[in-house]
Amino acid sequence: MKTPISSMVLVFIGSFIGSFGMVFLKSGSHKLNRAWKSWIFNWDLIAGVAAFGLSSFFFVLGVRKGELSILYPMVSLGYIWTLLWAKLFFGEPLTTNKFVGLGLILAGTVFLGLGNH
Repeated sequence: MKTPISSMVLVFIGSFIGSFGMVFLKSGSHKLNRAWKSWIFNWDLIAGVAAFGLSSFFFVLGVRKGELSILYPMVSLGYIWTLLWAKLFFGEPLTTNKFVGLGLILAGTVFLGLGNH
């Protein structure tokens, strides 16, 4: 089975949306306390869960017609987006180790993609 480009695009979209899910979860976590209302009415947490649900929708559509061994590693591309969002929204530092890790993720994804040919 050859993995169509459309499946790769769907998984890529899912990883992009999922990265926002983590941003919202982190943002919502700062508003938590022992009161149950801080969990139930926490719109950032709700948005995070919704983003992960929406990303799963795209993942399901993507893996339906492609090779899981090719597509699932593409989910790790969400880590790249998350690194950028962490800097942009939370002011987290971009360190050499983070860039090395990012390079390894990209290299692994490329090598697995080459296995498709």
